[in-house]
Amino acid sequence: MISQEKTWKEIAPAGVCSKSSSDFLTGDWKTYTPVRDLEKCTRCLLCVLFCPDGAINWRPEKGDIEFDFSYCKGCGICANECPTNAIEMKLE
Repeated sequence: MISQEKTWKEIAPAGVCSKSSSDFLTGDWKTYTPVRDLEKCTRCLLCVLFCPDGAINWRPEKGDIEFDFSYCKGCGICANECPTNAIEMKLE
């Protein structure tokens, strides 16, 4: 019998997944989306460090950060940790 891997939607609540969250597009979990105010942002990169899903990435070639909404779960940690309040969580 061949077993078929389950998607995150098929795993029981509080179930343990054998793969990294980067293997699953989990962006459709969110209710709130982070919106960055470019004028307030100092590019301190704390949001990149605190994001538990790796959904915020530093792009050195652009000298800026980039949100990957395919993985952002809308937890708001980035907005909470931003020292300049440059990130606001908006209802999707």
